[in-house]
Order: sequence, then C-alpha cells, then structure tokens
Amino acid sequence: MASHSYKPEDVFWGQLGGCLEALEAGTTTIVDTTISHTLPSTVNNAALSATISSGIRSIFCYCPIGRVKTWKPFEMEEEFLPAWIFEQLTSLCKAVPFAEGRVTMGFAFDSFYLPKDVVVNIFNQVRGLGIKTITSHYVPSLLSGSTVDLLESFGLLDKVILLSHAIPLNDSDAQKLQSVGASISSTPDTELQMGHGWPVCFQENARSISSLGIDCHSNNTGSIVAQMKIPAKVRVSTQDAFRLRTIGGARAIKISDQTGSLEEDKIADPVIWDTASPAIIYGAEEDPIAAIILRSAPSYIEAVIVDGQFSKRNGKLVTTKLDLKLMPNMEHERSEVQWRDVATELLESRQSISDREKASGADDREAGFENIVRIFGTDKDKLVY
Repeated sequence: MASHSYKPEDVFWGQLGGCLEALEAGTTTIVDTTISHTLPSTVNNAALSATISSGIRSIFCYCPIGRVKTWKPFEMEEEFLPAWIFEQLTSLCKAVPFAEGRVTMGFAFDSFYLPKDVVVNIFNQVRGLGIKTITSHYVPSLLSGSTVDLLESFGLLDKVILLSHAIPLNDSDAQKLQSVGASISSTPDTELQMGHGWPVCFQENARSISSLGIDCHSNNTGSIVAQMKIPAKVRVSTQDAFRLRTIGGARAIKISDQTGSLEEDKIADPVIWDTASPAIIYGAEEDPIAAIILRSAPSYIEAVIVDGQFSKRNGKLVTTKLDLKLMPNMEHERSEVQWRDVATELLESRQSISDREKASGADDREAGFENIVRIFGTDKDKLVY
C-alpha cells in the first residue's frame, strides 16, 4: 500500500540501500518478497536492478498485491490480477538468470481468500515459468484456518513452499510440511516485536524444517547474526543457531547442494570476521561460533565475498557498479557509487516520498490502520496497539 508513494528511483535506491546493509552485516543470500509494483512500468524492474547491482545472492519473489487507487477517499484498484502482472512476471522469468545466476526469480503469494480455481491457476502458471520457490506469510495466531491444510486440499503443498513465521505451528502442520520437504523462515525479531508468539525455530517439531530470516530492513537490521543471538540466548545452542543461519537457510530454499557450507564443489560465499576485535578476541580462540553469535557486531566483519566478488573489504563496503539494463529510462551521472552516494540518494528519496504521502493523504496513519484492518478482515481483539 505504501508503494503508492514511490517512484522507480525511490524503489531502486531503497532496495540497493537495503541489500548493501545486509551485505555489510554479513548476510549474503536473501529470499526477497517484492511488493514494489503498482503500475505496468519499470517499478518492479527498479527493485530487481538494484538487487543485481548490489552483489547479493537473491531469490527475487514477485508478489501480486492489492494496489491503492486513491487515499482520500480511500479506494483500492478493482482488478487484483490485471493482465500486465503475469506479462511482467513472464518477461522477467524468460530473462533469467541474472548476474550469471546470482539472482533468480521466485514468487510470493498471500491472497488465499481467492477462489480455489483462481489460486490453483496462479500456482500452475508460476510453476510453468520454472519458479522453484513460492513463499507466503503464515501466522496461525491471527488466522481462522490453516494455510498448510488449504495448500494441501488444493494440491499445492510441496517442496517449493517456504512459509514465513508459521507461529504457532501445530504438530499436524509441522508433519505435513516435513513430509513434502517444505520449509519455514523464522524471523525472531519481528515475531517477538509483533506479538506473533514463540518463534518456531525454537520448537522441537519444526527445527528440521526451519531457517532464520531477517524479515524487512524497514523494521529490522539486515544482520542475520542479530537474529542468531535470540535463539542462542534462549534455549538453543550456538551451534544450532549457526546452522539455522547457514545450512538451514540453504536447505529452506533448496540450494544446500550448492551453498550453505564450505565444501568442495560448492559455491563459497564466505564472511570473514576480525578475531582481534575487542569484544571477541578471547572468545574467538575458545569458541569462535559462540563469539560471533553472542558478541560480534557488523563492524567486526573484515570481508564479505559473494560469487567470488568482494562486497565488503578491509571492513568497508566496496564500490557498487550500477546495472541499469532493466531500467533504460533511469539516468545517473555515475556508473559506480560509494556507500555515501547511496546514502545521499536515500535521504533525498525519503523526503520525496514523505512529500507525496502528505499530498495524497497517505500520511494519515490512523485512517490507514483502520483501512488495513477492514480490508484484511483482521480481528482487532487479536491486536495490541
């Protein structure tokens, strides 16, 4: 809904800034639910172009969403799935792989209120495009039914499914997900902040199908290590927390045969910490994994390498080469930028977005909250606000 206030340039710089934040903190691979498209134009290409430029490894999950037509009076676009949605997705899928395979296409979907035949047709079209990852948000504590049961009844539950949150996860859901090879991305920061419940990566019935995620960089830091600190401080060993972040993440998106651990013939995306940093100098000698999880900070990361290229070196982000082939109408005076250049663009973009929100009435947070509750049919009694 907020994307109504964004132009392609805002999406580009915001996405680039978020990807670089993640890389700077040692997060090398993301599954990205992109909800930036509001028009059949270059808006979604902007997010993809920024992802490619950043150097991060990504499964870029295209997500059809409801689009705001006007804020005052509040009105949504009547057509939820216009023809251009799948035309754009098809075009992008035909163009893969991007960045020599570092960036691939996925799909994100949350509109399970649609009729069964519509949902099944959407999933069949997506699978026909060769997409191997389909992700959905699932918070049973806020829903009246099970998305896992629904997917199963529609004949759509299989190993390509990646559910975010899944709190609380009952034994039936867990068994069904495990039996088909589906996975969960647990994001403790968001889940505890929003009162979803106890993160499922702590549950015995879900550990084998769980991974750790950072959710969204508008709400959380881009550091996957920050997410590892939470289970490590509760009742999960530091080794288990580390596995959730590494091989567990690779298994969740079905690339554990390619990456997620340092082995011969695998793709290595190593993160290198300076073990002489003040807070971890002794701990790194005794138990390096515990030192990293419990005491390190992004500033302790000496280098990040993705697909053989440095993203961070000598403790600083390297120069970013802008790849604008998917955005021929976007002009920039430089083909390479430093982080300070990106920061300048982000601050200018922030002000422009704020100005557009005020002009359209989108800055009325109270009205926006009421409209969202009404649209999604959310029970206010389940919310803390």
